[in-house]
Amino acid sequence: MSSVIDAFFKIYLHLILYTRKEEMVLKFIKKTIFLFMTVLGILGNMSVSLNYMFSWWGAPEKKPMHLILIHLAFTNIITLLAKGLPRTIAAFGLINFLDDIGCKILIYLERMARGLSICTSSLLTVVQAIIISPRASGWRRLRPKSAWHILPVFSVFWILNCLISVNLIHSTTNVKMNASQLLSDDSYCYFMLPSQKRKWIFLPLMVLRDAVFQGAMGGASGSIIFLLHKHHQNVLYLQNSKELCRTPPELRAAQSVLLLMLCFVFFYWTDCALSLFLSLSSGNNTLMANTVREILTLGYSTFSPLVLIHRNRLLVECWHGRN
Repeated sequence: MSSVIDAFFKIYLHLILYTRKEEMVLKFIKKTIFLFMTVLGILGNMSVSLNYMFSWWGAPEKKPMHLILIHLAFTNIITLLAKGLPRTIAAFGLINFLDDIGCKILIYLERMARGLSICTSSLLTVVQAIIISPRASGWRRLRPKSAWHILPVFSVFWILNCLISVNLIHSTTNVKMNASQLLSDDSYCYFMLPSQKRKWIFLPLMVLRDAVFQGAMGGASGSIIFLLHKHHQNVLYLQNSKELCRTPPELRAAQSVLLLMLCFVFFYWTDCALSLFLSLSSGNNTLMANTVREILTLGYSTFSPLVLIHRNRLLVECWHGRN
């Protein structure tokens, strides 16, 4: 009888050691991925913003698209600094590195930057669809005549997202309270359950904002796809580097914007689907699933500048090839 008990005890110890080793490996992978994505994303967005800033200031005609891309890169940097950097620090074991005020500020900036990213991406797609629309189209009249006409729109975006995100100031704390009173969302900050009155004020505003701007983004993206397909049929060009040079600049820019929107849709809706799955899984959220969800929230801010850098590199190669 004692030999059977010893055998079960040894099996139990092996399972515990195996589980701990698995968690250690997952935590190491999590540290590496967060550090890589944060550094890569910040450097990529800084490169994109500086590139378009020099192009914008040096060009005789200020292009609205350059200003929108600068703003998008700026919101991505805020997201990575407010979300990616603290998660990287927390992944290395420094969980209680923020006081209550610091936690409120970071979570507020993170959610505000997320909303700004949605609004700016939608504006980018709509403006690009208007730019490449036919001259006889009524949408052509909405084309911004100057880059300075975009600045009031940015002001509306900032005011809107600042007001929608203000609820997080009252719902966020760095003090770990009773598990029944808090929903653990981050490894360095905690969300208190909001009151029903506050919840039904701010939640519909967030849903309405996302629905309106993503609806506009979807409609504009569909228009861009239709115009690109029409151009493809008219010109009958092959998709290679030489034929890319023959494509008008507006359509090349539209292709880049469309790739950005595909990147946004993939990360946003995959994150939403996984978050919904985890919320319905009765709290059985594994470390792997939570890590994947956290990576998805940083995906667009990290990889969207790489799309722009890659497209710009192709266009530079085309320019040198023609000369």
